[in-house]
Amino acid sequence: VQLVESGGGLVQARGSLRLSCAASGFTFDDYAMSWVRQAPGKGLEWVSTLTLRGETTWYADSVKGRFTISRDNAKNTLYLQMNSLKSEDTAGYYCFKAPGEWGQGTMVTVSS
Repeated sequence: VQLVESGGGLVQARGSLRLSCAASGFTFDDYAMSWVRQAPGKGLEWVSTLTLRGETTWYADSVKGRFTISRDNAKNTLYLQMNSLKSEDTAGYYCFKAPGEWGQGTMVTVSS
């Protein structure tokens, strides 16, 4: 299993970023997928999950209405569109496949 995140960077508050996670080594559309994040010096925080074909999504209250999770099963890729970014969104973002597969993460830094 390999999960490779990309798309992070430095962005101003109220800006947008789109994260991607390229998956390989497993049948991507057999699994629900998630994004989690870890702010500097803090624990892991679940961000969002979507089902096998993306028909159902869930979001943490902290990102609801600002972030959108999606997937392209033909490309074996998971996405996270992040709008109206806040300084508290600064974190390493990781895609996650149950029961315990993670990527290396991509860092998002939001300047206020």
